[in-house]
Amino acid sequence: MAAHPDDEMLGCGGTLAKLRTQGSEITILLLGEGPTSRAAIGSDAMSEVRDGARSDAVAAAEALGIRDVRFGNFPDNRFDTVPLLEIVRTVEQAAADVSPELVLTHHAGDLNIDHVISHRAAMTAFRPLPEEASPALLGFEVLSSTEYMPPGTGPAFQPTVYVDIARFLADKQRALAAYASEMRVWPHPRSHEAVEHLACLRGSQCGREAAEGFILYRCLA
Repeated sequence: MAAHPDDEMLGCGGTLAKLRTQGSEITILLLGEGPTSRAAIGSDAMSEVRDGARSDAVAAAEALGIRDVRFGNFPDNRFDTVPLLEIVRTVEQAAADVSPELVLTHHAGDLNIDHVISHRAAMTAFRPLPEEASPALLGFEVLSSTEYMPPGTGPAFQPTVYVDIARFLADKQRALAAYASEMRVWPHPRSHEAVEHLACLRGSQCGREAAEGFILYRCLA
């Protein structure tokens, strides 16, 4: 579950590729409408941006063999203008459809407000209730957002779970290629080179060639 198209592949694309190869059924929920904040509100360009972002998201998912991609329609970089309950209900509806055993979502301390609210919506939607299944919850980092949060202004991203993606880094990069309009030229953090460097860094922290890092928020053993 992610706020924007491209967040899911930047944050956990390698893990998604690995899980899909292992036979897992994967649903991607993207809450935001795409980068419409770059267009004038109410303009025809907003519809074009929204449609293009959704098309890119479907193509990125298909690159990993994922067919179930769902979209919210919350305003880009303006999730804070929407009642949290509306976002929570969107998450709950998707959860009721698929009954997830594992939820991957945003880290709580990102600079981007939509990421922060997405995290809170996930924690609320999947709060542990006695009569309901409680999926494992992991938080991921997103280049060009997580590392921009200054120290001391929010919870730091300090991974407690690592997923070995050495065999799947190329798949992650292929999926990100579907987001050509969102990727940037090195040394921008949202570049293919930065994605590889971060994967190598996380890999070095767990004794692997490449990895994705997560924070464990909840796991019922």
